[in-house]
Amino acid sequence: MNTAIRVARLGKQYTLGARQPRYGSLRDSLMQALRRPGRREAVANKFWALSDVSFEVQPGEVVGIIGRNGAGKSTLLKILSRITEPTLGNIELRGRVGSLLEVGTGFHPELTGRENVYLNGAILGMRRREIDRKFDEIVAFAEVEKFIDTPAKHYSSGMYMRLAFAVAAHLEPEILIVDEVLAVGDISFQKKCLGKMSEVAKQGRTILFVSHNMTAIRSLCQRTILLEHGRIVADGEAVEVVKRYLGANQEPISQRLWKPPEQPGNHSVRISSLTLKKNDGNPTSSVNISEDAQIEICYDIVQDAQIGFALTLFDADGACVFSSLSNREPNYYGKPLPRGSAYVTRCCLYGNLLNAGRFFVTLAGFASNRSDLFLLDQVISFDAVDDGRLSGDYYGAYGGPIRPDLQWETVPA
Repeated sequence: MNTAIRVARLGKQYTLGARQPRYGSLRDSLMQALRRPGRREAVANKFWALSDVSFEVQPGEVVGIIGRNGAGKSTLLKILSRITEPTLGNIELRGRVGSLLEVGTGFHPELTGRENVYLNGAILGMRRREIDRKFDEIVAFAEVEKFIDTPAKHYSSGMYMRLAFAVAAHLEPEILIVDEVLAVGDISFQKKCLGKMSEVAKQGRTILFVSHNMTAIRSLCQRTILLEHGRIVADGEAVEVVKRYLGANQEPISQRLWKPPEQPGNHSVRISSLTLKKNDGNPTSSVNISEDAQIEICYDIVQDAQIGFALTLFDADGACVFSSLSNREPNYYGKPLPRGSAYVTRCCLYGNLLNAGRFFVTLAGFASNRSDLFLLDQVISFDAVDDGRLSGDYYGAYGGPIRPDLQWETVPA
């Protein structure tokens, strides 16, 4: 059987902080050199987004690509989609490739939705007769019938995404490459897209699917590749690779400590620690679901600034449970904090909110005008443990990541 995708020793290097040279004539280059005799070019930092990546995908396989932000997932898909070239290695693709890497990929804002369908089809190598045959089905799936002759620049991001996905999925490429653009759509359309991808897979076409939704990865993909720092660290059965990614077989890490100069942050703030604590102030990796706990952020101010934080909790399936911002903190939010000072910000996790299970915490920091953002992705984790106080006479498992203690009342009718 011929492989649909073969990737061998693939590497992609970027230059950080370097200005890309503009194109010019030989005379321009010579004159520029003469103006700067003996001047050495500054040595720029090199960054390998991908390093020594090799794998094969057989026709009809549905392969998930997972990993934390910055692991190299999108870079890999851009190379496979021929958007960017690799620095090292080579790839072989057998068949027509359809890709959906970001909202509106391949769309021209001045063209109508109808014209963009035909443009995308032509880019994929489709004949006009083939596009005509699929056109009504594409428009109906995207739910943009009323706006199909409206210029795409007037589309919302959701309309862009729906039509772009419909084109990529319906014009019958042998290889379909999909990044996590489905997060733009509403829940019903996400389900619709996943259903269509499953249908495409059953037709024997090959799919590469990047997602942070582990439920979607496990239900759609037979095989999953895990990337870390641009390298493949796991490649196998989806359920097992997802378990490794989520750290199901590892102890939770409920405290992170950093010292200069490794402290994460931005131009204004540097994080020294992030810790989950019980109400008595002691660090813990296990909290009782009926008791309060605190997430404590310790940080240093390196430049006068107004600082804010956001915490996002993810469950063991990688689904977002909730997010909370510090913009209701009453003492210092919105006020400039002086350089050279240190602060502690705490967020309370109330009891009788979470269900039992493993949870992961992502921390974002920003200036109060939402600028200069930094992100620590799923940086600590903990287990929520059920002590049975809420269960009463029920001994089964509860579904979902939260389990609030809601009030019930019965009165005579």
